[in-house]
Amino acid sequence: MTAAITPIVMPKWGLSMKEGTVMSWLVEEGTEITVGMPILDVETDKIANAVEAADPGVLRRKVAQEGELLPVKALLGVMAGPEVSDADIDAYVAAYQTPSADDEEDADAAPAYLWTEVDGIRVRYARRGAESGTPVLFIHGFGGDLDNWLFNIDALAEVAPVIALDLPGHGQSDVKLPGASLAALADFTARFLDALDVRQVHAVGHSMGGAVASQLALAHPARVASVALIAPAGLGEDINHAYTEGFATAASRRELKPVLEQLFNDPTLVSRQMVDDVLKYKRLDGVEPLLLSLSQALFPQGRQAARPGLELGSGGQPVLVVWGTEDRIVPAAHAAHAPPGATVERFEGAGHMVQMERANDVNRLLRKHVGG
Repeated sequence: MTAAITPIVMPKWGLSMKEGTVMSWLVEEGTEITVGMPILDVETDKIANAVEAADPGVLRRKVAQEGELLPVKALLGVMAGPEVSDADIDAYVAAYQTPSADDEEDADAAPAYLWTEVDGIRVRYARRGAESGTPVLFIHGFGGDLDNWLFNIDALAEVAPVIALDLPGHGQSDVKLPGASLAALADFTARFLDALDVRQVHAVGHSMGGAVASQLALAHPARVASVALIAPAGLGEDINHAYTEGFATAASRRELKPVLEQLFNDPTLVSRQMVDDVLKYKRLDGVEPLLLSLSQALFPQGRQAARPGLELGSGGQPVLVVWGTEDRIVPAAHAAHAPPGATVERFEGAGHMVQMERANDVNRLLRKHVGG
């Protein structure tokens, strides 16, 4: 009978996640579960989010208790049809063994993060997925890092090679810029690909990274097989200047938390650890002036200085544009400026970090977009 039992396990969100805390169950035992339904809320050292059902079934048993800290792949609950007895479920729960951390590391094989040097700038990046095929290149936004894609990297790695980097001056890359323009960042990204001996990519950019991806496609069209823009800059003039300046100058948890909450439709997704991680980055020598100079160059007087997304389409690359309707950083109305022939999707109830708040939907679109 165990073949008819479907486990619900602690997910692995991001390359470094080891454990998560069960915050609350969102459904009761006996509930008919459909694919994509939120089942329970989990908080990690990066973010709080809902665990969504990957398979359909009936929730027969809640195994994890609210407030319990559990490792990745730990059993959270059990789904099964009515033909499965309570005794069979009891036996399944009793026999379940959570893979050890060593087992997880062996399964992952590749290290979580890698490093390379481009133009004298040390760059952190990650690679996942198959070695053959055109890679998906994830480019984060202003003040972000590759962990902004923690819900997307593994999902795309199932269908294509994946590369995600910390742009210069961001994450754990050197606090140094190759220049404060989109052209400089796009050219640097092309040289980063040279360093990895990668000829062509599917460029996926979020926010400022969307504008970088657009510029990369325009300046180096042979290097870009397709473009996916997630809540991107580069399609209109308006931008929340108070956010970019506030992010650059916030120096305490009290100042930073309300700034980060603007990124999400659901502000409870901003965990204490997320705030602390950003503060740790913000307190690195040189980060604040670097971010201020970048903000002032790209968004002078609160307007976007360059809009390369408006020129997409001339290179023939397929374009996908995704937005959360509740975006408070870059207006979702800019989706109307997408190039002719682009696929445009808007998700209700999601903010600027739509790739986190609607991860399953965004991943579905990205997988289809890159041919997976």
